[in-house]
Amino acid sequence: MGRRRRRQNHFLDFNSSSPLYCSLWPFLLVLLFFASFYLVDGKTNATSSPVTPINHDLYHTSGALLEEIEALVHRHPDKLSIETIPSKNKGYNAEMTVVTYCRKRKDCDGKSKFRVLLSFGQHGRELITSELAFRILSILSEEEFLPYTDRGSVNDTLDNLVIKVVPMENLNGRKLVEAGDFCERRNGRGVDLNRNWSVDWGKKEKDYDPYEENPGTAPFSEPETQFMRKLSISFEPHVWVNVHSGMEALFMPYDHKNTTPDGSPSLRMRSMLEKLNHLHLKDRCLIGSGGGSVGYLAHGTATDYMYDVTKVPMAFTFEIYGDGTASSKDCFRMFNPIDITTFNKVLNDWSAAFLTLFKLGELQVDGLHSGDVASSSEKWISIDDYLNGYLFERRNRYGKKMEVLELGMQEIRTYFRLFLLSSVLLMFMFCSRISKSTRPIVSAMSL
Repeated sequence: MGRRRRRQNHFLDFNSSSPLYCSLWPFLLVLLFFASFYLVDGKTNATSSPVTPINHDLYHTSGALLEEIEALVHRHPDKLSIETIPSKNKGYNAEMTVVTYCRKRKDCDGKSKFRVLLSFGQHGRELITSELAFRILSILSEEEFLPYTDRGSVNDTLDNLVIKVVPMENLNGRKLVEAGDFCERRNGRGVDLNRNWSVDWGKKEKDYDPYEENPGTAPFSEPETQFMRKLSISFEPHVWVNVHSGMEALFMPYDHKNTTPDGSPSLRMRSMLEKLNHLHLKDRCLIGSGGGSVGYLAHGTATDYMYDVTKVPMAFTFEIYGDGTASSKDCFRMFNPIDITTFNKVLNDWSAAFLTLFKLGELQVDGLHSGDVASSSEKWISIDDYLNGYLFERRNRYGKKMEVLELGMQEIRTYFRLFLLSSVLLMFMFCSRISKSTRPIVSAMSL
């Protein structure tokens, strides 16, 4: 203390008596000004919201989650089956896991039952969605139970269903998040999978953000979207739900325009969403079209493709959680609950909502035939889409022996097109020959 005090007194004596005092004083004032600014800025940074890390007490890693799901399937082979299918495009490799639920699997005829296709984890940063997939599968397999739920009534509904669950559509993007890039939503090569579908693909709004919304080099340029397209064509679901987080909402088509579909299909979809919102979500969710409700238009989305091209009668996007108070840089907290109470509430509320969706959807689907959604002239899909779906279904049914068909798909397309082209040319030549052979007869008759 004494030594410090003497140093202070010496410093004061130096400043007050030194002839350099007058010349140094302005310089010292400038230094003091910048030092004070730095300290204030440092204090501001210190007190700003920190970036929240992944809470591994609540959330599985991607590998652990897929292992848990695989183990669940192996414990319940009478209800569940699993496939993990690799895919690649121009050196980029992806892998997709699909779990199929049928309550009495040995007697399951998928085409005669009500079919539901659910996709989770399309954006890497939305970890809570894949946790919901696991919770739903655990409830379907009867390893977990929801409170106040009549299991007998649930089983009556499930007897008539086949449900396909993609628990983590964007595995590569999820791994980037786990490596520390908590705001990453795109896949492993920087493409937003929910902008890579063909309906209104590539259109950019004034507020377009290439980091957030990169649509890729072409529709279906990414293995993940190619896989999901094949799955939707082969499975022919009655209900599609794309599960996201970032807010609380129940969206129906469309995302690329500020409107919903016309007619009774739209009214029935809205009615279902209103019931879910009231029964399980305390009317806190936005309901309507994604483009009309969220505040911006999204082009090339999965839900718009499922509704307009695949002709899924009921196509939805569910947003299951969002923290509006989180900083825009604090992405884990913005998109995922960080405490166990909220975590379990989100999973329980939305699991219950999905069980109700299964019941309501089955009751509604009889009135939602594809002819009610679109005219017959709009039902055609491309040859590529047809072959993709056909080969995917054959591969699923017969296993790895059918991989040669997958590898030869491009050749089959080429041969099919050549066959069509040759048929057209032969028909043209035939008609030309008939025309030439009939001209003299017509000429003679005219004489």
